[in-house]
Amino acid sequence: MPQLNTSTWAITIMSMLLVLFILFQLKLSKHTYFMNPELIPTKTQKHNTPWELKWTKIYLPLSLPQHS
Repeated sequence: MPQLNTSTWAITIMSMLLVLFILFQLKLSKHTYFMNPELIPTKTQKHNTPWELKWTKIYLPLSLPQHS
């Protein structure tokens, strides 16, 4: 059975990694970034809901008087 020649694997893997690195650098160099991002103030709209117009009270079980 013939031996598998692995002498070219190292140069193949190294050249593949180099090409991937170069392609990734080219892809990143074409990406545009914002130089100074600033927050844009947004206007919040007030929505009137029925429960905001009325006074409501929430009764918790612990706030009820104790029955003995």
